[in-house]
Amino acid sequence: MAASPKTNVTIGDRVVALSNPDKVLWPRDGYTKGDLVAYYRAMAPYILPYLAGRPLTIERFPNGIDEASWWEKEKPRGMPGWVKTTTVASASGKNDNVEFIVCDDEATLAYVANLGAIVLHVWYSHLPKLETPDFILIDLDPYDCGIAMLARVALRFRDELQNIGLEPLVKTTGGSGLHVLLPVQARYDYDTAKNFAELVARRVNGLMPDDTTLERAIAKRPKGRVYLDYVQVGKGKTYVSPFSVRARDGAPVSIPLGWDEVEAMRRKRAPDTASEMARWTIANVPKIVKKSGDPWSAEGWKPQRLEKALSNARSLWE
Repeated sequence: MAASPKTNVTIGDRVVALSNPDKVLWPRDGYTKGDLVAYYRAMAPYILPYLAGRPLTIERFPNGIDEASWWEKEKPRGMPGWVKTTTVASASGKNDNVEFIVCDDEATLAYVANLGAIVLHVWYSHLPKLETPDFILIDLDPYDCGIAMLARVALRFRDELQNIGLEPLVKTTGGSGLHVLLPVQARYDYDTAKNFAELVARRVNGLMPDDTTLERAIAKRPKGRVYLDYVQVGKGKTYVSPFSVRARDGAPVSIPLGWDEVEAMRRKRAPDTASEMARWTIANVPKIVKKSGDPWSAEGWKPQRLEKALSNARSLWE
C-alpha cells in the first residue's frame, strides 16, 4: 500500500504536517480535506477570536460525511507539542481529567482541520474563567415550519431583549436553525446564565404560543413550531463556533448575521429552513466576510450586565 501523501507547511513559526489533501469529504459536492484546511486557514482572522482561550471539542469525519465519525474532547495521540491545551476535571465525577485542545492560532486550526475535524465546538466560557460564561445562547430549532416563522421568532427574541436594555446577536446554526446569543460580562455562574435563558424563552413562548414550543421530547413536540432550546447553557456544554463548517451536503457554514438578514428572511416563503441556511458555504463565506466584515466584530460583541435587565423584565414582563 502506498504511503499517504503528506506535505509540511510553515505557518508562523510552526510546521504543520498535512496529509491526503485530495481525500473527498463531501462526496456529492467534491469538496476535499484540502478545501477544508484552506477554508479554515482563510477564515483564521475571523474564527480565531471565537475559539481562542476556549476548550475545543471536534467532530471528526476522516473518511467523509457519509462514513463513521466521532466527537473528540481529549487531545489526539501524536499531537505536536506546540499545540496549546488545558486540563479540565471530567464532568463524570470521576478522578480522571480531560486535556482539551485550545485553538489560539492558525497553525493549530490547520492541524485540527487536517484531522478531518469538520465541525468545531467550543465552551461558553474561556480561560482563565471557565466557571463563568461570557455569553448566553438559545437555540431556535424549527420543527416542520418555514423560514418566515423562524425569522419571526428570532426577531421577537431580539425585540424582547432590546425592550429590557440588552443587545443580542444572531447566527445560523449551519443546519436548519438560528442561534440567538447574548454576550455578557464573565461575572455570572452557569446556573444564573441558564436561568436567564429560560426566563427569556418562556417569555417568548408566552407571547407566541402557536409558533413556539418548549417541549424537549421530539415525539411530543407539535409540528409547525420552533423549539426554544434554552438548556444548552452549562459548564462543559458546547456550541458550534461561528464560521464552523457543518458535515452536511453543500458544506454549509454557521455564520454570524446582521438582524437585517433575519428581517429579510421574514419576508420569504421558503418552507425549508435548511435550504435558506445552506446559502453560506465554504465556497463563498471567505469572500462574503472579506467584503462585508463580521457583524459580531468588536463593535457588535458587547459584554453586558444582567442586573438592570432583570429589573426591567420584572416591570415589563409580569
